[in-house]
Amino acid sequence: MKKQFLTILMLFAFALSASALKPVKEYGQLKVVGSNLCDQNGKPVMLRGISLGWHNLWPRFYNKKAVSWLINDWHATVIRAAMGVQIYDNYIDNPEFAMKCMTPVIEAAIKNDTYIIIDWHAHKMQTKEAVDFFGKMAQKYGKYPHVIYELFNEPEGAKYTWEELKVYAATVIKEIRKYDPDNIILMGSPHWDQDLHLVAESPLQGFSNIMYTMHFYAATHGKDLQDRTVAAIKKGIPVFVSECGCSEASGNGRLGDKEFREWEALMEQYNISWAAWNLGDKDETSAMLYPRASSFGNWKDDVITPGGKLVRSFLLEKNK
Repeated sequence: MKKQFLTILMLFAFALSASALKPVKEYGQLKVVGSNLCDQNGKPVMLRGISLGWHNLWPRFYNKKAVSWLINDWHATVIRAAMGVQIYDNYIDNPEFAMKCMTPVIEAAIKNDTYIIIDWHAHKMQTKEAVDFFGKMAQKYGKYPHVIYELFNEPEGAKYTWEELKVYAATVIKEIRKYDPDNIILMGSPHWDQDLHLVAESPLQGFSNIMYTMHFYAATHGKDLQDRTVAAIKKGIPVFVSECGCSEASGNGRLGDKEFREWEALMEQYNISWAAWNLGDKDETSAMLYPRASSFGNWKDDVITPGGKLVRSFLLEKNK
């Protein structure tokens, strides 16, 4: 009888866990209300998850099993698929390979009822190609409430003004909205997604369900960027941290454990969704796995880096 009772308890616990790991089933069609990301009923929600590395650098993790493991074992409620548009073997040069990587990730997230960021992972503006790509994505996946579009990973330094980026964003958004009227769209700002003060002064007009990305690396970026982010939110700007790390801005250097905890507390305070960089195995601080880790999940502690363990601990604690 005792054994039977324990079995029932285990099944009940599993059912609760499974329910908690289906954010799309729980939140439904996301929307922006004021500065908040909200569920289908207008209640503020917060997504916390993992960004895969560039598809053209770490294609081995672009598979259904890895995504399922991040969702079910790490408790990620959002996955970011970083489709490389620069460096070698990128989407522009090899679109067939890029989609061979992206498709299983997108579809695994949808199957697991988890939100998926389709990220145009670029530092340079390529408007024509972006319009074509996002038009195709909206036609194929726009019917799913799981999908979030990220139009421009990180505009390079001061190369583009915010006014130029607004024109780019409006052009791509109009193409997406031909096929998908309501899924969330993310847009970056100058200086690697850190000029939120420019966004606050002149946000995009005439579009709904738009959020603005901010990226930080805890061992480099501190109070100045935190204050700028909070100021933008207080002016009504909806912010989504689509990329953040425990390392220095280079992706390497020291592990900013204490600083990342401070950032995490701030994101909780202001209901800022985030995806941590990155699910890769490069010999650098921001990589979450060691090279001997499997491509398909089932990662034990001995193949997870200190930064990966820190991020995973927050996901397990907060995504219940």
